[in-house]
Amino acid sequence: MTTFRALEKAILSKEQLSAFQSSNTYAKITTYIEVLNSAVVGCKLTDECTQSQGAAALIEVLDRVEALAKETPPVDNEASRFGNPAFKTFYDKLQQVAPQLHEVVLRVRPADAVTEVSGYFCESWGNRTRIDYGSGMELNFLCWLICLEQLGVVQESDHAALVIKVFWRYIQVMRTLQSTYWLEPAGSHGVWGLDDYHFLPFLFGSAQLRGHKYLRPKSIHDSEVVEEFSKDYMYLACIRFINSIKTASLRWHSPMLDDISAVKTWDKVNQGMIRMYHAEVLGKLPVMQHFLFGSILAYEGPIVPLPAGDQDGNHGHSHVHGDAEAHAGWHDSCGIPVPSAFAAAAEAQKKQAGARLGGPGTRPVPFD
Repeated sequence: MTTFRALEKAILSKEQLSAFQSSNTYAKITTYIEVLNSAVVGCKLTDECTQSQGAAALIEVLDRVEALAKETPPVDNEASRFGNPAFKTFYDKLQQVAPQLHEVVLRVRPADAVTEVSGYFCESWGNRTRIDYGSGMELNFLCWLICLEQLGVVQESDHAALVIKVFWRYIQVMRTLQSTYWLEPAGSHGVWGLDDYHFLPFLFGSAQLRGHKYLRPKSIHDSEVVEEFSKDYMYLACIRFINSIKTASLRWHSPMLDDISAVKTWDKVNQGMIRMYHAEVLGKLPVMQHFLFGSILAYEGPIVPLPAGDQDGNHGHSHVHGDAEAHAGWHDSCGIPVPSAFAAAAEAQKKQAGARLGGPGTRPVPFD
């Protein structure tokens, strides 16, 4: 019988990270990514797909999260271009309602699993202390789905729906949070993400486009193509979003996406995305030292006690710095706030009479 418990961090060293990468939990996560990836090859966001009551309930939960954000407007914070303090109020409200959402709406059973599963859910929306968001929080949402499937809330038949309906709804809600609270990228210019915040929409999005008769990776540079097909493919929807808040070419503000566009086929892009996710998210100590383990996704490696006084929100923020190999050429901006692109957009729009920030549809501004 499984004993459920509160989530805890466990990875503090390269040795522990290596042990994690050889564990059953690592295999469970990577296998799940590949299963979901395969489920949406050739699928459009607008396609109908099998969707159980549990998967439909997930959409209801995500709608409630967005409603909670709309009920919690940002405070007047014009003097700062960094995260809005109202996010902490939103996060506190989310933690309060999370048990009810899992017990009543999702009907998580057994009841003692609620604390563990809702831990991943709450961590999916950003860090309360730093008011930031990155691919590590996005990973928590994936782990939430893994737990819910293991508990029988969703089924194998839901896999396509979990990506093109549930995960995509999550991304839409996250865009609302990012634009409302000016969440800072968790790292310098979205370290370990492909835009300032996300990685998985590009991974799953490239799977959707595999084998497409006409669209090629270089199509992201054609604004008319992006506009027309963004409603069907999350990869192009993400490119459209980036273009909506930043001007100039991808070469300047999103060089990795620009480089990827030179790849000949979506199959190769998709395969590369999976390898990159293993290396740049699951294989990076500055990301995985925040990863939370419970009983469903258990830690199986050597134990090192957390440093005394390790406090960061609910789960600590013990960072390992100075390891060039761990950073592999990336910049870890822990402790260095990175302004949200939405803040730069809002500041520029003050010069426009009647201009107003509107999330994904906001007027483009020069990249800051």
